Formats: sequence, structure tokens, C-alpha cells
Amino acid sequence: MTDAPTVTRNDEAARYEIHVGETLAGFAEIRLRDGEVQFTHTEVDPAFQGKGLASILAGEALADAAASGATIVPYCAYIASFLKRNEVAGANVRWPQLPDDPTDATRQS
Repeated sequence: MTDAPTVTRNDEAARYEIHVGETLAGFAEIRLRDGEVQFTHTEVDPAFQGKGLASILAGEALADAAASGATIVPYCAYIASFLKRNEVAGANVRWPQLPDDPTDATRQS
């Protein structure tokens, strides 16, 4: 990679994007709901995988969401994993209970 990656928020597409030069290398889809930024899916183009771009994208997107004062809701498994491994300054996180979450005590067996 010769060009430094840049992360921007694209409200029209409802996502954060990471570009390398002029090329879209990946994105993190979001939903904005009542003071929350819900991260729903993160994807990096196969041509750019293995270069640490997903981590850069997650870190910068989460930092931006935290700086906005919104509550972060990580429905995306990658974003949830990133939050568990990394400190994001000022982040207020609401952990969702997903239907297939084995820690959800309300599930019927």
C-alpha cells in the first residue's frame, strides 16, 4: 500500500468507508436511531485483506461515533470483537442481546 488509508463517514450510504487512494477498500454499515449508532456489518474488499484495514476502519469509526456523544450498539461481530479488545475513548456502549447469544438467560431451551 503506497497510499495511506482514510476513513470517512458517508451519511448518504449509511456507513463509514475506508479508502486507499481513490479506491473504496471497505466499509462499516450503520443505522442511526434515537441517539445511537448501531454498527450492523463490516466488510473489507478481498484485494485489501490482511493489511490491517478492518482494524483501522473500526477504530476510527468508533472514535467518531464516541466523539458524537451517541451510544454505540455493536450488532456487527467484528465491531463487537474490536470493542472487547480495544479501549475507545469516551465510548458509551450498549451491548445487544442477540437471538443466538448463548449468554442470553431469557432464551427457552
